[in-house]
Amino acid sequence: MDQIERAVQVLMHDGLVVYPTETVYGLGADALSDEAIRSVYDSKHRSLAQPISIAVADLEMLSAVARLTPLAEEFVERFLPGPYTILVEARPLLPCQLHCGTGLIGIRMPVHPIAAELLTRFDAPITATSANIHGAPEPATVNDIHCYRDFTIDAGRLPGNPSTVVDLVNRTITRPGAGVEEAVAFFRER
Repeated sequence: MDQIERAVQVLMHDGLVVYPTETVYGLGADALSDEAIRSVYDSKHRSLAQPISIAVADLEMLSAVARLTPLAEEFVERFLPGPYTILVEARPLLPCQLHCGTGLIGIRMPVHPIAAELLTRFDAPITATSANIHGAPEPATVNDIHCYRDFTIDAGRLPGNPSTVVDLVNRTITRPGAGVEEAVAFFRER
């Protein structure tokens, strides 16, 4: 069994998987499982009042979990997959634990080949929060990870610069990170 298949098996049993992205290591769990989501909060020592982003494999999966405005559709078409977390309106199918009742969900569509393959094989969204204890630096190597997990896919050193969080509802950048200049330019053009 290869690493990605092992990770899929862990996810299918509500386990936690550390996986590489084009930015930092993420902590993945089945984003449609209340039990798995609770494990993410526990592992990170994160307050249940703070939302957790998810990752999707493609536009079809994105459309199943979120409602996109024309502006959001344009951003997605131009920049995803890539180093961005977009904030958009969540569909009711997503557990409220993820968005803490705000109605907005952060969504990544990673370009890293391992993350993309993991999402394709699992065929459902997974959590996309960084694999760190809440408040600690984002992990660029597996040695930087100190939160609980059931399985780790080690892809060596990653860039270590987190994704840029782009609020496509309120048209703002809520966290600058990788690709921020391009996101700012996108809003300026509108």
